[in-house]
Amino acid sequence: MFFSGDPSTRKRVDLGGRSTKERDRQKLLEQTRLERNRRLWLRQQNSAAIKIQKCFRGRKEVAAERSKVREQFFRTYGKLCQNVNRDCFGPDSEFLRQLIYFFDAQNVADFSVLVETCRLLQRFVQDSGDVMSIFAGLDYSCRHALVDYRAKQLAYVCLKAVHQNRNQIKNQLFILPEESSTSTTLLLEAVALLIDPKLPWACKIVGYLLQRKAFTLFREIVLTGKEIMKTHNCSAKVSPLEHVLALIIFHTGQKPCICSYIDPRWSFSSQILTVPFVWQLFPYLKEVFATRGLCEDYIHQMALCLQNHANVLPDDISNEFPGYACLLGNMLESAGVALSRPDCSFEMAVDLAAVSTFLLEALPPMKSSNGEIKEKESSMLVDDDMTAGVEPMEIVLNKDLERQICDAIDSRFLLQLTNVLFGGISPVSGLLDGPDDKEVAAVGASCAFLHVTFNTLPLERIMTVLAYRTELVPVLWNFMKRCHENQKWSSLSERLSYFLSGDAPGWLLPLAVFCPVYKHMLTIVDNEEFYEQEKPLSLKDIRYLIIILRQALWQLLWVNPTTSSNSVKHVMNTYASKKNPVEFIQQRVSFVASELLSQLQDWNNRRQFTPPSDFHADGVNDFFSSQAAMENTRANDILKQAPFLVPFTSRVKIFTSQLAAVRQRHGSHAVYTRNRFRIRRDRILEDAYNQMSALSEEDLRGPIRVTFVNEFGVEEAGIDGGGIFKDFMENITRAAFDVQYGLFKETADHLLYPNPGSGMIHEQHLQFFHFLGTLLAKAMFEGILVDIPFATFFLSKLKQKYNYLNDLPSLDPELYRHLIFLKHYKGDISALELYFVIVNNEYGEQTEEELLPGGKNQRVTNENVIPFIHLVANHRLNFQIRQQSSHFLRGFQQLIQKDWIDMFNEHELQLLISGSLESLDVDDLRSHTNYAGGYHSEHYVIEMFWEVVKNFSLENQKNFLKFVTGCSRGPLLGFRYLEPLFCIQRAAGSASEEALDRLPTSATCMNLLKLPPYRSKEQLEKKLLYAINADAGFDLS
Repeated sequence: MFFSGDPSTRKRVDLGGRSTKERDRQKLLEQTRLERNRRLWLRQQNSAAIKIQKCFRGRKEVAAERSKVREQFFRTYGKLCQNVNRDCFGPDSEFLRQLIYFFDAQNVADFSVLVETCRLLQRFVQDSGDVMSIFAGLDYSCRHALVDYRAKQLAYVCLKAVHQNRNQIKNQLFILPEESSTSTTLLLEAVALLIDPKLPWACKIVGYLLQRKAFTLFREIVLTGKEIMKTHNCSAKVSPLEHVLALIIFHTGQKPCICSYIDPRWSFSSQILTVPFVWQLFPYLKEVFATRGLCEDYIHQMALCLQNHANVLPDDISNEFPGYACLLGNMLESAGVALSRPDCSFEMAVDLAAVSTFLLEALPPMKSSNGEIKEKESSMLVDDDMTAGVEPMEIVLNKDLERQICDAIDSRFLLQLTNVLFGGISPVSGLLDGPDDKEVAAVGASCAFLHVTFNTLPLERIMTVLAYRTELVPVLWNFMKRCHENQKWSSLSERLSYFLSGDAPGWLLPLAVFCPVYKHMLTIVDNEEFYEQEKPLSLKDIRYLIIILRQALWQLLWVNPTTSSNSVKHVMNTYASKKNPVEFIQQRVSFVASELLSQLQDWNNRRQFTPPSDFHADGVNDFFSSQAAMENTRANDILKQAPFLVPFTSRVKIFTSQLAAVRQRHGSHAVYTRNRFRIRRDRILEDAYNQMSALSEEDLRGPIRVTFVNEFGVEEAGIDGGGIFKDFMENITRAAFDVQYGLFKETADHLLYPNPGSGMIHEQHLQFFHFLGTLLAKAMFEGILVDIPFATFFLSKLKQKYNYLNDLPSLDPELYRHLIFLKHYKGDISALELYFVIVNNEYGEQTEEELLPGGKNQRVTNENVIPFIHLVANHRLNFQIRQQSSHFLRGFQQLIQKDWIDMFNEHELQLLISGSLESLDVDDLRSHTNYAGGYHSEHYVIEMFWEVVKNFSLENQKNFLKFVTGCSRGPLLGFRYLEPLFCIQRAAGSASEEALDRLPTSATCMNLLKLPPYRSKEQLEKKLLYAINADAGFDLS
């Protein structure tokens, strides 16, 4: 059949490969399934309706039956229990059975009957004095099941009645029984009667109440009446509500109590201790809880919940009062009393530390005493990735709640906790003895607690007591030393698995606590204690400690770093510490270990007890040094955080390369030198001040050319190619820092520091200090060494550091001796008639200054002598020179960045300024000298020359170096870094008598010496000495 053009006749084809019959089959199955589901739903609907109807009919019948029983009860016993006598409470009476059956707390008549029943019960007990005989008759043992049931039902009904009517009777909830016989008082006192510990059914009743979530009911009752409580005066008497709670909390399930296990979610700890300031409401309950061993049981229960990672706390009352914070405050407040008891157990202290650690970690940052929020890890390094895209809700605690927590963790609490934990641990043990399980538990618990405390609470409250009144430092050090020797760190990691992940190294937490406490101790100890008495650690132990800290720091910063080099920044982030606790602690340890090592290096610089190389990391090589010179690299970050890990010479090379790069940037833009100074030699300081002060910061970085004018007003002949400027810098610094000028004073060791009385000599003294800071920075910027020995405590101001008592001997050794005498004085210090004032004596003018407000009237005593000593040291080392140092620093930082200076400690900074004080290394200079004009290294004139220079005195060697280079000190790293290298050129082409009569000359801009070919060593020495000591400026030819 041919195609007709009609598409309707085309055969239909199913591309799925299924026939029409198969499609119909699938459709039929789907319809069948839907019908089956519809029938199932109808059956379920009918079944649910039947159950609802059944329940409704049942409740309706029960309600009707209760109404009948109620009417019968009223007919029998009266609506106000007029017909009730003592026998009605017995097992043979229907009185309690009927009352318990029909009682409805929302029914006013039922509530009145229950209150009247409780009133009668108390009256009968007062008459007979025996509750058990009232309920059980003469034979309790035979009827105990019925009696127990009725007693526990009556107790629960009373409690439920108070709970359901709490809003109507909230004014009565905390009323004392002597004040009024209110319904609340009667109901709660009835409960107290029924759970008297002397009764045989007490545990059964309390167990039943706890099974019915009694503490949840109590919590809601307390929270309802809490606001009303504020208007009531505190009393030593106990309210019925407090009395009932005090009786119930004894039932912990521990012998002799036989109460069954209770879900921690409905326990006393979860429901009552999370009520804000619960001990203010119930002071008697606090005494019972803390002094009778109950605190230990409940804290142990909380510790078990912690190990099982169970969240058992109720919903927060408000954002200001989160449950965990209220629990922490109440627990710590009562635990302080428990810790002070002589029978306080080691296990209780470990549990307390563990629970407190968990709760403290959840807290937002606290406010310190000066009102500023404590910045967690404010100087710590945290990765951006840890917090990227996360904006956790800010939680601000109620101020009173913050105060409760802070006040609870006071010096007494810390002292008691550490005494209980470390009581049986010797601070001195042999290295061969590894720590036992008890010591591991004590160290683990204390370190976890203190680490979280350091990052949550203000440190000024707790550091001093930990450093001086506990054995924390020696115990922790002995533990770390033995663990390091015996490789026992894994035992601590296992112990702290609830706090840290299992792969965290065991030394993290001990170092996180030991380093800040020991660092704080080092700011208070004096030189005699540290060097002679070797307290608290021996110098041998400190050398070992330096090695441990150095290795740990290198491991954290370089081998296994936690942060990438391009995303490190300073942040304050609580959320990050919760999200990654191990990384947070690693960053914390790297920070505190760096600070402690830096401080130990300062002590080593004062009086060396270990080689400086002990502070250098073993892994620093050429690759690391090259990376450290580049910004945004991990090595550069290490250089900023822990520069002492890198050898001094490597840091100097990085510093000089940074300066050279900046000089090149500014020098390359200058077609000609814009800054030309005309300096009169007899007015060098005034001319330099006037001309340099007019320069901008940009101009200061560029080259400066100097023309000297001699005393006759004539310009000297030299052309400044750099050498005259060097000579100018050396002369101006010598004049400006001369003590005769009055801006600086000398210590007993002839070290310079700002004159506190400079304002009495120069009206514009602060502007001069700014100028001198700029002057010193320019010398360092140009790589010119100047002979200015600064006092260490002043150099610390260039690093923006604070000076402490141990820096005082360099300024005033006599005052230091007097303060140390006071520190160790055994008698009554108040008898010395000292007050918190200090007398300043500048140029014969005495002024009296208070060390703190009201200091004139505050006498120094044995209790406050330590603060007095440090206030005196602070006044002399920091306060007196604060203005001068501040202006000097501003001028200095115009040219020298803070990051550059932070690479060096004060001792090294002095070397950067002045170079080494040791004799000139003539052999090093000879090894890096070029020759011209026919001279060579083996020429007889050259041989004579080096013999003469080597035999010069140190003073003449320095004069010679200044004569040929413009500076009396050589490059810090040796003469190979002199730019350009020193060169000796032959002067006078012939060796005629006229030529040999000439003096040697120099071109300091090229470090060039023009030396005639003298025939004898004596002649060469005579001519050279005359030339270098002539002080002829640049007119000598």
